[in-house]
Amino acid sequence: MKIIVPHDVISIATILKKAGYRCYMVGGAIRDQLLGLTVKDYDLCTDALPEKIMTLFHRVIPTGIKHGTVTILYKRTSYEITTFRIDGKYSDGRRPDQISYTDDLHEDLIRRDFTINSIAYDVLNKKLIDPNNGQSDLEKKRIHAIGIPEERFREDGLRSIRACRFASQLNFFIEAKTLEGIKHCLFNISELSKERIYDELIKILQTDSPSKSFELFKESGILPLILPELSDCIGVDQKGNHDFDVYNHLIRSCDAAPSDNVELRIAALFHDIGKPDVKEFDQNGIATFYNHETVSAQIAERIMLRFRFPKERMNRILHLIRQHMFHYTEEWTDAAVRRFIRKVGRDQLEDLYLLREADIKGISLSEENDYRNLIHLKERVLLILEQENAFSIKDLDINGYDLMKQAYIPGGPRLGSILELLLEAVTENPKLNRKETLLKLAVSFYEKIK
Repeated sequence: MKIIVPHDVISIATILKKAGYRCYMVGGAIRDQLLGLTVKDYDLCTDALPEKIMTLFHRVIPTGIKHGTVTILYKRTSYEITTFRIDGKYSDGRRPDQISYTDDLHEDLIRRDFTINSIAYDVLNKKLIDPNNGQSDLEKKRIHAIGIPEERFREDGLRSIRACRFASQLNFFIEAKTLEGIKHCLFNISELSKERIYDELIKILQTDSPSKSFELFKESGILPLILPELSDCIGVDQKGNHDFDVYNHLIRSCDAAPSDNVELRIAALFHDIGKPDVKEFDQNGIATFYNHETVSAQIAERIMLRFRFPKERMNRILHLIRQHMFHYTEEWTDAAVRRFIRKVGRDQLEDLYLLREADIKGISLSEENDYRNLIHLKERVLLILEQENAFSIKDLDINGYDLMKQAYIPGGPRLGSILELLLEAVTENPKLNRKETLLKLAVSFYEKIK
């Protein structure tokens, strides 16, 4: 397959050549092109020292200069470029304590993590360099550590997680010795920063099949170290139509959620994670999981705080988990549907529908899933949204200022309570949403609670 090189990269390589240096594309840019995938980033390597690179280009950021990496800002794009190097000892399980530069490209390529990431491309001479047989592993769809696997994983614990992520991302398998190497190097997983693990988890959730990574986490022993709450779901059987234990239901639901919606995938992965904590048996010996949505949200919040999720993202996910146990029937009144919309929020209705679909798909092996109730609910919600209805206090035909000036209700917590009561009344009967009517109602509510 022909390797496509951006014009900017050719320009960078030409500038380096004129100064007497070589330039290669390396890593994911080559791997993904050989697999026919879209390339997102172009990483480069060279025999030029970082300080020299900074003199050859106008805008250079010393992003990782301690380890030989700088970022060239060329026109409107940034390119990471690393000087050929040999790594010393990794005492912190993340980065080498010291490095030494080399002018030998092969020395640089054999220090990398996996064979499929160690293929280089000579930009100007248009030639592939593959000393670790990465192309062979690409053909075999195999994740293969370079050299002795245990040495690679001792150097950086994140490589174990990355191996599992690449398996999902590329739909590859991890070859036996590499997988054994992961199992023997679990000690440094706990030393990884939560931010680095978070970044890998997000990338996993953006793949076509996150369950492949979670299954490899389970097989290798990583799962209880990074997501013990999910590991606790293994073997927790369920009732009714469920073909799977809680763990398998969760990872299948996660797969079933849209890959372009990370928040929804996280909600699908965690929506039943509280079931092991609330599982009980009724008088007939049938498992029950009362209030599991509340406990699941509590556990999910603990997990997301641990991994320092952005607050806004976390709150949206928690809201979906808390609301996922709605039980719609055709007997619901229009007022009940309006209350449902109020409780969920118009901006999260679509995600909640998608979560329910993923939940249903994760229940059994059957391809014939029953979405009739969900479809009917969506139709009724749409009809009500097309009408004039109040779903929040701001939709009322009155506000707190009106109540203070025209109904002589003092400001404070009671004012907020009265607005909530007015909203509830309008939810039951939208015709009440008229200013004069609401003022009279507000006065009567105030008389009762003052």
